[in-house]
This record gives sequence, C-alpha cells and structure tokens, in this order.
Amino acid sequence: MTIIRTIEERDNTAVASIIREVMPEFGAGGAGFAIHDKEVDNMYEAYSKSKCGYVVCEDNGIVVGGAGIAPLAGGDGSVCELKKMYFKKEGRGQGYGKLVLQRCISMATDFGYEKCYLETFNTMTGAMKLYEKNGFHIISGPLGNTGHFACDRFYILKLEK
Repeated sequence: MTIIRTIEERDNTAVASIIREVMPEFGAGGAGFAIHDKEVDNMYEAYSKSKCGYVVCEDNGIVVGGAGIAPLAGGDGSVCELKKMYFKKEGRGQGYGKLVLQRCISMATDFGYEKCYLETFNTMTGAMKLYEKNGFHIISGPLGNTGHFACDRFYILKLEK
C-alpha cells in the first residue's frame, strides 16, 4: 500500500538518508547542492514553519521519497520553491513522483503562492520530464537566493487558484 502523507518527526532519518543516497547517484554531491543544506537532518522541523510543507511517500511502511514547499529564499513571498524532491531507486517509475508533485502543487496553491519555482541538475532527466509534464516551464536562470549555485536547470509554474 502506498501512502502520501505529511512528514513526521520520526521520518527525519529516513528522508536525510534518501537525500544523501540519491544526490551523489546523480553527480550532485559536491558544493552548491542541497545535500549540504542544514535542514537535511531536520526536515520535519524545517517544514513545520508557516507556508511550508513536506510530504513523504511511504510504500508498504517504508519511506521511499518525498518533496516539500517553502517560500523562495530571497523572493517576494509570492513564489515558493519545490524543494528536496528525491526518491530511492525502488520508488522511481511507480508514479509516486507525480503523486508527490501534485500534492506539493496543491499545498503551494493552498498557501496562497502565485508561482512555484524549482532548480535541478542536468543529470536528473527523469525529474525534468515529470516537471515538464506537470506544467513547469524552463527559465533561463535562477531566482531568489537558494545557495544552490551548482544547479543548472531552472523551472517555474504559474499556480492556478
């Protein structure tokens, strides 16, 4: 059974482990990538703030991935960022990414954001296809001040109210 649910404190270790496993798999383990963000070890706390949310995908009781929404750092408050969307190998190709992405878009809309921004890396081709199939459009450069200077693909989605 697959469940998409809000992160709980007990998920911190599993989510940090997924991030640390998946990012290097795609060559995204160096400086300038989200793997080094302070929040990685405390995702529940980081996404319990106002206008933030993180959901996990649980398959037969095991967390296999997740993603979150938070205000875009350095933004004007009308744009959120889709953050830390990663899935273990066994969680890919099952349609879980689409479910989690749709849940995040719904949260962003509910929080009152006008646009959703994301940044990724050129090796994450499956993720980019998912984003594009769900209405995200590539933009020429980064927005805000995320600190992820190694990312090289940037997307935006206008949210429907």
